[in-house]
Amino acid sequence: MSPERPLVLVGSGNMGGAMLEGWLAAGRDKAAIIIVDPAAKIAPDGVRVEPAPPDVTAHTVVMAVKPQMMADVMPAAAKMCDARTMILSVAAGIKVDRLATMGGGPVVRTIPNTPASIGKGATAAFAYRASAEDRAFAEDLLSAIGETQWVEDEALIDAATAVSGSGPAYVFHMVEAMAAAGEAEGLPPDVAAALARQTIVGAGALLERSELDPATLRSNVTSKGGTTAAALSVLMGEDRLTRLMTEAVAAAAHRSRELGS
Repeated sequence: MSPERPLVLVGSGNMGGAMLEGWLAAGRDKAAIIIVDPAAKIAPDGVRVEPAPPDVTAHTVVMAVKPQMMADVMPAAAKMCDARTMILSVAAGIKVDRLATMGGGPVVRTIPNTPASIGKGATAAFAYRASAEDRAFAEDLLSAIGETQWVEDEALIDAATAVSGSGPAYVFHMVEAMAAAGEAEGLPPDVAAALARQTIVGAGALLERSELDPATLRSNVTSKGGTTAAALSVLMGEDRLTRLMTEAVAAAAHRSRELGS
């Protein structure tokens, strides 16, 4: 990428803005980045902002608009593409065959999740017509919003959507459920909510920093015959939680396939 063949960010909302922030923090050349967004607020000094696609040939076009806007935005954005331009999409449900109509270059379809807005995202990605070098460049761009995992079959994007795309909502509901359970045992609502929230935050941070796998971390908290063991006998007995989560993920994956068809 260069000022002559820039990196063009189409859409600068929560996801696009988080990516831009990460790129600039990593020291990317501001002169080689263009934001295309008619609703864009003031951009960082040195970053060019356009209300519509300018007359440039892009090195990479990052499509960070909502899925329902893609049909209107793609034809205009395609004017910035040639046979070497990479298309990188973070729009849910838009398949590579549609994205590939924008140009003849590599296409990378991704599904980030909401923690990407603070640089802690889990992003699944599928590459089409992409070399190892293209994938490495795409992953470098995506590193601005968290970690990337590649799938080799586009159909697996639906499964990834169900696990990580929707996953933050499962965790947030776990906090709600733990708080409600604490209230049922007599804790004041604010205390139950605070304890449940910080427990999830702390456990996530420990999981991130530890080299141990989740099963070992779970085992380390569990004393034989203790309180944790009593609770896990309910959650893990007859694989209750695993079966419930499997059903939930299957429902989300099924819906993702319906929306993408």
